[in-house]
Amino acid sequence: MKTFGHLWSLIFFTSFAAFGVVISDPLPDKGVLSRDINNQIDPEIDYERFSGRVTDKDDSSRIFKVQVENNNAKFFRAGDKVQFKVNLKDRKDYCTGFVRTVENFYFSIYVESLGPCYSTEEYFRRGTVLNFYSPVLAQRVFEASQYRNQLTVRKEDFLGQLNDINHFLWTFDQQKVKTAAKYDEEINRLQREKRKALDDMITLKQERLVLQNELMKKLTELDESLRFYRVERQELMSDRWNMDHDTGLPFDQRPQQEKWPDGTN
Repeated sequence: MKTFGHLWSLIFFTSFAAFGVVISDPLPDKGVLSRDINNQIDPEIDYERFSGRVTDKDDSSRIFKVQVENNNAKFFRAGDKVQFKVNLKDRKDYCTGFVRTVENFYFSIYVESLGPCYSTEEYFRRGTVLNFYSPVLAQRVFEASQYRNQLTVRKEDFLGQLNDINHFLWTFDQQKVKTAAKYDEEINRLQREKRKALDDMITLKQERLVLQNELMKKLTELDESLRFYRVERQELMSDRWNMDHDTGLPFDQRPQQEKWPDGTN
């Protein structure tokens, strides 16, 4: 029984160690030609100097077609000036050439003379390696790097917009349900407020009816009080003779002459 328990403990700890430890090879520290600069200009590299191999030439050895391993030569333009030396002949001076056409990994040049960099008595062979020097190319590479930075920023902006669009399209159903629920909640809230407002108006109407009756009673009582407490005017509003005539008392056809208190007319 003790042996069986030890066996289970050994299996458990072995499994835990197998799942907990990850064995990975270290990153290589050799064999890397240059650090990753994300296709940007590297300040440690001299872009003015590069090499190329002559793949074709005309019979006069004035027009060369050059193959390069570094495609920075694609930034050349027709008419750009380049200088070059033949490989293994560094003691010679530079020859001057002018770019005619540019292709991917190829460009052609027109050479004024091979005398400064190559012996005129020797045959200039195809496959000859040339070491070029061109400040113009370095400037073009710098401008291309700056423009690429701008393109990178634009690309990141477009990717951000595309990411937002894709997120909206991928979550359209969820967004639709959320939007509908939001407006349904708003509609329910408005309906509750509507019912409450109508109920408040009905209650207010009943209160106003009761108040109307009370005010009418009060006004009626006030009118009666006003009539009771009205002060009459003292001046006669009608002729006394007409008043006597109206009451049916005996009187002459014509009014009698007014008598003084002593009995005289």
